[in-house]
Amino acid sequence: MGEPTRFGIMGCAGIARKVSRAIKLSPNATVVAIGSRNAEKAHRFIKDNGLPENTQVHGSYESLLDDPDVDAVHMPLPTSLHLRWGVAAATKGKHILLEKPTALCVAELDQILQACEVNNVQFMDGTMWMHHPRTAKMNELLRQQHSDLFGQLRMVNSIASFYAKPDFLHNNIRVMPDLDSLGALGDLGWYCIRFILWAADYCLPTTAVAFPNPVKNEAGLLLSCGASLHWENGTVATFHCSFLAHRTFEVAVVGSKGTLTLSDFVNPFDENSARFTFASESSFKELVDGWKPSLPTNHVVSTELPQEACMISEFSRLVGAIKDGSKPEKKWPSISRKNQIVMDAVKDSIDKESKPVEIVG
Repeated sequence: MGEPTRFGIMGCAGIARKVSRAIKLSPNATVVAIGSRNAEKAHRFIKDNGLPENTQVHGSYESLLDDPDVDAVHMPLPTSLHLRWGVAAATKGKHILLEKPTALCVAELDQILQACEVNNVQFMDGTMWMHHPRTAKMNELLRQQHSDLFGQLRMVNSIASFYAKPDFLHNNIRVMPDLDSLGALGDLGWYCIRFILWAADYCLPTTAVAFPNPVKNEAGLLLSCGASLHWENGTVATFHCSFLAHRTFEVAVVGSKGTLTLSDFVNPFDENSARFTFASESSFKELVDGWKPSLPTNHVVSTELPQEACMISEFSRLVGAIKDGSKPEKKWPSISRKNQIVMDAVKDSIDKESKPVEIVG
């Protein structure tokens, strides 16, 4: 293993605490710098999160990006700042781990991705569940050598919600139009759309139709919404995301022969292992008074590293490969862009009072 990827963290947001821990746990990454407009806050972040005492503190994001000891940046900034600082980081040659949603719209994301391509830097968004070994196991059952157990994808349903307290609904950046104008759609809907796309093997749907009567706050920002997504072959997906409902992260993926379900798709109940249920060719007993013995099976997938550390490790591996002469991995920006395209279409349908919106890749 080569030299570890040296991370600079832009800002001291709550998610940065989780990612800084993940970087410490990853065998091929280290935190070398914190950038914050408040130096005292940055020093406190270093102390509170057990980072090395020699971690460099930068009093501005510009200074962090100018640091030659920083290879890559984790960017947990409000979405409205992603375009400015994403392009700036790429221009400085820093590899970018960008929190979701990646941008306010795909046009902004395209500018970030273009800067990354021009400057030969790796881009990845912070959708952590993608990197858990459970995801690889589920992929194996839905596709590859076990595809005969699942058949053709027919339906997906996804729910991501939590009941936000009054302080969140009034003061959190996710409900402030000038900082994160996508609200629940950007924060939680991003996860739902990503899982739907993953289940569809990243084949874009052709149409998005928002559910009527989304809930908004006084500033017009989305607190609860949902949509259906449609493919030309008849496959359909639905999702609901909300800051106003009990904490729920449910997914059901239904094929012509099988069904996959899980209840913690964003964050596993236990960081050391994760469960899901898979059923194939289920049927009732003759008198329809129960199910036949071929019941759904429970799968448990263990992991040595939590999913956020798996993400850091994979990102750092790609950065190391670029140092050795490889090109950036194009899969991750491509997936992010498709996620953003679908989210844009859903937002457009919401703004058009649930009229269908064509999705164009």
